[in-house]
Amino acid sequence: MSDKPTALDLPMVDPLPETTQSYFDICQEKLGLVPNVLKAYAFDIEKLNAFTALYNDIMLADSGLSKLEREMIAVTVSAINRCYYCLTAHGAAVRQLSGDPQLGEMLMMNWRVAPLDARQRAMLEFAELMTVASATIEEKHRDALRQVGFSDHDIWDIAATVGFYNMSNRIASATDMRPNDDYHAHAR
Repeated sequence: MSDKPTALDLPMVDPLPETTQSYFDICQEKLGLVPNVLKAYAFDIEKLNAFTALYNDIMLADSGLSKLEREMIAVTVSAINRCYYCLTAHGAAVRQLSGDPQLGEMLMMNWRVAPLDARQRAMLEFAELMTVASATIEEKHRDALRQVGFSDHDIWDIAATVGFYNMSNRIASATDMRPNDDYHAHAR
């Protein structure tokens, strides 16, 4: 594959609008790269803005879920869906946030082998159920989350995070989105 972020012939808008270029510059400064997912969406600035607004709300806004817990959900969902892009990018985030390279690998291979507390285990069980059989979710599943300390707002945030990554995984897989090379060695 070439340096295109996806298998589709959808080049980025050139030149990028000033606000988009500024956002990409911030990514380069903070992350050392512009994530290919952003480059992939940059063929249509309205789509890019919608994607980044939703991502920022789900992954960065105030929540009873930590940033690490949200990344753990991203990796677990992406493992179930076998999304190469998201496993690589969010596996790197789990390694960085946790300081534990093994945790990222465990979540990518089989989240059940990871040393999780009861809260994390319940969260990832719910994420898996929502990914593979969302129509089967009942009150007992939400109650299991409440029993380990999640509020109803937290349950919403878990569901929103799972839903976002199921959508993102499908788009990434359908377009053969490729992760930035730097993610592979990040936080190892």
